[in-house]
This record gives sequence, structure tokens and C-alpha cells, in this order.
Amino acid sequence: MERHQDEASISVRAAEPMPGYAELVLKGYATMLSAYQDCSSCGWELSKRTLLDNASLTRAEVALFLLCALGWTVLRQVLSACLFRPFGQWCRLLPKDVAKMPESAWKLLFYTMSWSYSSYLLFFTQYSFFQDPPSVFYDWKRGMEVPTDIAIAYLIQGSFYAHSLYATVYMDAWRKDSVIMVVHHIVTLALIIFSYAFRYHSIGVLVLFLHDVNDIQLEFMKVNVYFRNRGGVYHVFNDIISNMVCVSFSISWFWFRLYWFPLKVLNASCISSLQSVPNIPFYFFFNSLLFALTLMNIYWFLYIMLFVVKVLTGQMREVNDVREYDLEDSKRAPMHGKPVEPTHYNSWKDSKHLKNGIMKDKHL
Repeated sequence: MERHQDEASISVRAAEPMPGYAELVLKGYATMLSAYQDCSSCGWELSKRTLLDNASLTRAEVALFLLCALGWTVLRQVLSACLFRPFGQWCRLLPKDVAKMPESAWKLLFYTMSWSYSSYLLFFTQYSFFQDPPSVFYDWKRGMEVPTDIAIAYLIQGSFYAHSLYATVYMDAWRKDSVIMVVHHIVTLALIIFSYAFRYHSIGVLVLFLHDVNDIQLEFMKVNVYFRNRGGVYHVFNDIISNMVCVSFSISWFWFRLYWFPLKVLNASCISSLQSVPNIPFYFFFNSLLFALTLMNIYWFLYIMLFVVKVLTGQMREVNDVREYDLEDSKRAPMHGKPVEPTHYNSWKDSKHLKNGIMKDKHL
């Protein structure tokens, strides 16, 4: 009886403690340097062979992925035309807010749904990826079966980011950071597709959970900004809500994307992965994508901090958009003392054109 209890206790791994920043940097650097030195035979041929031997993605999965991406695009157009835009007009929003509100309403709806599902997987099922991130690689096997509940999460998120790549260019309001956003979607889509094909789906769920929560707050804040002016009346309640969400958004961005993400995800991908699977495939490729994602998170966080400083120092008297990237919200010099009415552009295609390699405004 005691022997069985001892064996059971041995089989249960204790959760590894989360490291600090200094430990992550030092151990991560040493681990990656050692892996690089051991990879003397690495090259294109080995990478090609590793890809063919380890990646597992069927044509049916690709077809379903593309079909769902098309479905998100159609669903957004239908909801915008039949629900979001008519509702904005019924509430008598400003014309420019009626044009922009459907984008935020759509994203708020999706990210709330996707983050709720990720939270369910991490906290209400048997998975312990959040409490013990290194466990994402404990039982990894080449071509292993992806659990159905995680496969659903991947299908939802992957197809949505494929749709978002198209939507950023042709459907969303074009902003100053839209190019960075396109890069973000490409990196995220590559992470989703390749992590599924290589069966790194466990860490993928954790990455999605740590990012979607900020998108919920951002879009909820923007919706309240659009609803401040309704029917010619300024509503203080929506202004208060947008300011409160702006503060929580700034705090949660640091906590989820710059604290938990590197100390949980990067620690697992850089260090624990090699400890559990010494010859783990495409080690440098996946970590490069995760580092790129981290750099973009730092870039946006610095911009958020600049925005907060402007609000606190009185340079900006109210919250318009924490990203402050809408072209029509940029400062314009008045002509002969008269304010210039901003023009709303629905997409890059509507607002810009390429001439001699330089993006310039259209003038008709």
C-alpha cells in the first residue's frame, strides 16, 4: 500500500516556481547559446527534413481553417450592416463614430468569446498550463493527437487572425500603427499554424489567454468613447467608464504581456522545452517569433505610457483612443481660423496609395 502511494507521489510532478527577470535572461541566454553551439549541423536541408518529419497538418484542416476565416469576414459584414451600424445611428452617434464603432463592437464581441473559452480551458479543465507552464512540454510527442477542446480554440483563433490580416488592410480604419498591426497578425498567425502543426498547442493556449484580455479592455474603452456624444448630448458616465478602463488596460497590459508572458511563456519555450525534449524541433524558429511578439508588446506599452503621461500632464484633456492612431484624430492646422472637419477612412485602400515607393494621401 505504501509502495503504491510512493509511486503515485513520484508520478505527480511538482509545479516549477516562476523565475524572475534576471534569472530568465541569464538562464535563457545560457540555454540558447548552448543550443546554438550544439547545432553545428543545422542548415536548410536539416530544417527541411525536420519540417517534413514533425509537422502534421491535413488538407481537411487547412480547408476548414480557410472556410472559417471567410466565415468571420462574412459574419462581421453582416453584423456591421444589420446590427452595429443601425444601432449607432439609432443612438444618434456622431457620423465619424457611427463609421468606427462597428469595428470595435465586432472585436469586443470576438475577444470576449475567445478569452472566455481560453479561461475555461486553463482554469476549469484538467489542464495546468497556467499554474505550471513548463508542463506544456512534459508529454510532447511528434504527431501526437490534439485534444478536441484545444483544437477548437486553435481553429477559432487561427481563422480569426487570418480574417484580421485581411480586415486590417481592407476593412478597419487605417491607423498610424496599422503596419505594425499587420506584422503582429503575421507573427501570430505563424505561431498558431506552426505550433499546431508541431503539436506545441499547449503553450499556444497560454499565449492566447495572456493576450486577448487586453484586446477586450481596449475595444470596450473605445466603444465607450464613441458613445460619449449621443444625440448632441455629452454623457459623463461613458467618459468615466472609458477613463477607468484606460487605467485598467495600462496595468493589465504590463501584468499579462510584460510580466506573465515572458516569465511563464518565454521561460517554458526557451529553457523548459529543451529540458523536457532535448532535440525539440524548430527551437530557434518558435522562440524568434515569441521574442518578436515580446518586442511588439514593449513597443505598444511604451506608447501607452506616453499616452498616460500626456493625460496626467494635461496635454490631453480626455481619452479618445489609447492608441491615438486614427488618421482623422491627428492634429490638423485650421485654415483661416476655421476647424477642419476630419475625414474618415475605412481602410488603407481608401486612404492611401503608393507612389514612387512613398505612401501619400489621395487628393481627388
